[in-house]
Amino acid sequence: QVQLEESGGGLVQAGGSLRLSCLVSGGYADAYSLAWIRQAPGKERELLAAVSQTGSSTYYTSSKRGRLHITKDNAKNTVALRMDNLTPEDTAGYYCAAAQRTLAITIGGYEYWGQGTQVTVSS
Repeated sequence: QVQLEESGGGLVQAGGSLRLSCLVSGGYADAYSLAWIRQAPGKERELLAAVSQTGSSTYYTSSKRGRLHITKDNAKNTVALRMDNLTPEDTAGYYCAAAQRTLAITIGGYEYWGQGTQVTVSS
């Protein structure tokens, strides 16, 4: 079964940037649509960005356009999320998820999840 392992989270000051990475194992990244989903305590999960199997198509939630950049490297079986201009509202657990679809842009489409990495943005 495919496994996902996030890394790169931590504490960052408001206005700063952070790059999260996700390593896909037990399968090849090009077999999955991959997404970054975040969840803060008391808030609903939010799909931030997704990338297709081949990496040719991407999706970004409208509210985060311009601040996020998702990159898929199928040769390395990784997907990364660069986040810029972070604010305290971005504090959340960030999860990498995989779907056996060409490109899934809804949370319900993702069946495999990583353990998450915590991002905390200080003001």
